[in-house]
Amino acid sequence: MLYLFTAPQKVYRNFQYRKKTKFQFARDDPAFLVLFAAWLCITSIGFAIVLKLGFLQFIHFLLYTIFVDCIGTGIVVATIFWFVLNKYFRDADEDQDVEWGYAFDVHLNAFFPPLILLHFFQLFFYNGLISHDYFISRLLGNTFWLVAVLYYMYITFLGYSSLQFLKRTHLIISPLPLVIIFYIVTLVSGFNITHALMNFYKHRVV
Repeated sequence: MLYLFTAPQKVYRNFQYRKKTKFQFARDDPAFLVLFAAWLCITSIGFAIVLKLGFLQFIHFLLYTIFVDCIGTGIVVATIFWFVLNKYFRDADEDQDVEWGYAFDVHLNAFFPPLILLHFFQLFFYNGLISHDYFISRLLGNTFWLVAVLYYMYITFLGYSSLQFLKRTHLIISPLPLVIIFYIVTLVSGFNITHALMNFYKHRVV
């Protein structure tokens, strides 16, 4: 999991090794999922403390984070990539295709750094700084989001570019300029992404 932050390329070299030895790209080791679930619980506890949630509200928030934010979003994203890449990006001369399980693994890999950045590290700055209506508040909060989105895009790109039978995978990171523009617009317009999300969780989810 540390490699997803420091050297995500190494993670996908392990996927290539798995393909050679077990004839599948998708991971079959439950250890990652167990650790991932543990981090979801830990970060949700942090959110419960920051938002001052009761026990039942915490359970509701935890279930929402697991089944909507992580798994639900992952199913949608993985299915879209699985369909689009197999249909439009796969080399016509290759008989291999993108496994749906691998597409979901790519999502989980890409989701982990944003989870830690947004649901863990960011919490330490929320009440003291990010929640306020200052420029530095939205600069810090929105920068957390920018870095998280860039991590997600880059790790997703690495995941699919490591499949030799796919072509034009660089298009996965083509929305990068739009992300940067949106980030600048939020700063100029005074929109604090983190504060808006916190209000959504507190008033709509729990």
